[in-house]
Amino acid sequence: MSLLVKLIFIISFISFTPIPNLYALADAQTGNDSLAIDMQTATVHHPLPDPLIVIPFVILLLMIATGPVFYKHFWEHHYPKVAIILGLITVLYYLFVLRDSHSLLHTLTEYLSFIAILSSLFVASGGILIKVNKKATPLLNIGILLFGALISNVIGTTGASMLLIRPYIKVNQDRISAYHIIFFIFIVSNIGGSLTPIGDPPLFLGFLRGVPFFWVIGAVWFIWLPALVLLLLIFYFIDSRNKTQGVESKVYSGKIEFKGLKNLVYLAIILISVFLDPSIFSWVPNLYPLPFGIREIIMFAVVFIAYKLADKEVLKANEFDFEPIKEVAYLFVGIFATMIPALQLISNQARMMGEKLNEGIFYWATGILSAFLDNAPTYLNFLSASMGKYGLDVKNSAHVMQFTYNYGSYLTAISVAAVFFGATTYIGNGPNFMVKAISERAGISMPSFFVYLIKYAVPILLPIFILVWLVFFS
Repeated sequence: MSLLVKLIFIISFISFTPIPNLYALADAQTGNDSLAIDMQTATVHHPLPDPLIVIPFVILLLMIATGPVFYKHFWEHHYPKVAIILGLITVLYYLFVLRDSHSLLHTLTEYLSFIAILSSLFVASGGILIKVNKKATPLLNIGILLFGALISNVIGTTGASMLLIRPYIKVNQDRISAYHIIFFIFIVSNIGGSLTPIGDPPLFLGFLRGVPFFWVIGAVWFIWLPALVLLLLIFYFIDSRNKTQGVESKVYSGKIEFKGLKNLVYLAIILISVFLDPSIFSWVPNLYPLPFGIREIIMFAVVFIAYKLADKEVLKANEFDFEPIKEVAYLFVGIFATMIPALQLISNQARMMGEKLNEGIFYWATGILSAFLDNAPTYLNFLSASMGKYGLDVKNSAHVMQFTYNYGSYLTAISVAAVFFGATTYIGNGPNFMVKAISERAGISMPSFFVYLIKYAVPILLPIFILVWLVFFS
């Protein structure tokens, strides 16, 4: 990953290097996460990008969708170069045409935070071996998926996904199919984590902005529950038709064994570090102007320590290697860079049309864009636009709290859409791609980007999303 590290260093260096007519970034008194958030919505008057600069983003999405199918050999060997080259086109445009390093530094901050939590959870969970010595049945699988949905609100969708995907694959090894993984992505990696700010990044951004921690569960549980039940029922119907192909005479002990439990300490450290932000605790050091904070330092330290001290037998049993996180790191550095102009153009349109938008439109707009863009800034942009309807400022925590209690239906629509629709594509949420990569490394043939979308997401998820809209937001 040396090429990726060099690229990040170059962007960091250029972003901090004075360029004529650059605007100031943000007040140095804000914390790193607050910096990342404020930079997304701050009143910094950079010119809007030319719509044509969205082309690298479109090309990258199309290549992610078509590469593994039509030019697999080229894609497997050159996807890092493709992602970085397309990302650099956008980076150079912002630096030398728009003279805007502000947006680049914000994106770099978001990317480092994203990859820090993803990689730390990936390595920490990779050192935990869970053996479920039971016969795979639809009811057992539903139990695993339901458990994953619940704990995703405690350790996040990424943590739950990384912890459970390997034992889930192993328990179904005699009857594993792509749909097993896809429903895991739907439930554990996305929709399950809708109840707390810990569950999914958009909700955590809302919490940092001033949305009360326990408001989310009160506003969302009655939407989350029927959506989850419907998904589990559909899964049960499909899984019941899957007849075991393994040896029927195999004897099962019924035991569940754990190894590497010391890694639970690493997971706890990661979870606690999520809250180590100056905007939450004033005593947390602010490392501005660096594009990372104490939280990211702790998480990257966990990556190193957890791997070095891991039980090698557990790693071998989990077939652990760094290829899945490497693939995510390269592809998402390109996605994060190339999506900057798309997000800014969408944000501008949302603010211009804010007065005409109701809860239903915010639901669909947030959802559809969260499926193809990073759902965290999409959530924040539409939250800002919805608050603007009532003369409120997303950067003012008192305004956010006022909006939450007086116009909560808008916030509910945006929150549900950002999390739910993240399940629609592999790139809708970070854990999706990780689960796909781990599954493929385990020998499971996963559907391509378009097949996932058309064969699974549209026929299964879209009717549920429409039902949610009709009942709660129409």
